[in-house]
Amino acid sequence: MAEGIENLVVDSSSIQVNRRARQAKTDRMDVDKLLSQLIRYRSGERDVWSVVRVPSVEAEDNRHLHRELKALKKERTRHINRIKSFLVGQGIQIEVKKYFLEEIERVRKWDGSALPERLKPRLRREYQRLQLVEEHIKELERERVEALRHSEDASVETVRSLLRLNGIGLNAGWLFGMEFFSWRNFNNRKEVGALCGLVPMPHQSGGSYREQGISKAGNRHIRAMAIEIAWGWLRYQPESELTKWYEERFGHGSKRIRKIGIVALARKLMIELWRYLETGAIPEGAVLKTRLI
Repeated sequence: MAEGIENLVVDSSSIQVNRRARQAKTDRMDVDKLLSQLIRYRSGERDVWSVVRVPSVEAEDNRHLHRELKALKKERTRHINRIKSFLVGQGIQIEVKKYFLEEIERVRKWDGSALPERLKPRLRREYQRLQLVEEHIKELERERVEALRHSEDASVETVRSLLRLNGIGLNAGWLFGMEFFSWRNFNNRKEVGALCGLVPMPHQSGGSYREQGISKAGNRHIRAMAIEIAWGWLRYQPESELTKWYEERFGHGSKRIRKIGIVALARKLMIELWRYLETGAIPEGAVLKTRLI
């Protein structure tokens, strides 16, 4: 790109292949096929394959903070679960909190004996690793708050706009801003739903028709958070039009129906957030916060 060369990154699963059980394959044949498809794409046939939208260097760099934070939180859970599993093996259940090291010195097994001598140092080392992870998590969270308070970056401003809506917390707002809305320009609501992977996948052939569920394409981090925020939207935005639509259509259904409906609500919510960021129009009936953080 620096030399003025246009690059196309193509989703390999979107390239048409021969469905015969046996087929000839050579590098020359592959190049000829890709070249012919490239010619068709440049001639205006945009559906010949799917071109990946590659984020800029700055946009990709903005993703490191929340992705590292998510990885550290998973690592924290692993350390806690490992410590608890060691103790449960001895018939002991205690909380892994501030005075954990003092507690393992006082705790006794069912017969009144102390913990095995080789288990204690392993618990101490595991707890020290847990403390190190906790320090890194706090450091990243402080960095995120400082950016929200003082940064003038456009992507951070997107996060601030999302945080003004009641029901959008710091984790969701930062993820939506840095991972989804701040670097990609959407042309319509269909593109928003498609990148979330929340669009339906029908299968129709002749007289048969069935739904295959959602596509689950696009960004998995956004899809998981969108469904989580949709549940929170019902609680924190009870007077919004989206909540009323959900309650009217799915509120009296079974548990399974409500779970299906929340996916539809998540898609509608992401589209409303996109419109809110593009035009400033607050979702109908939604309430704003009095303070961000």
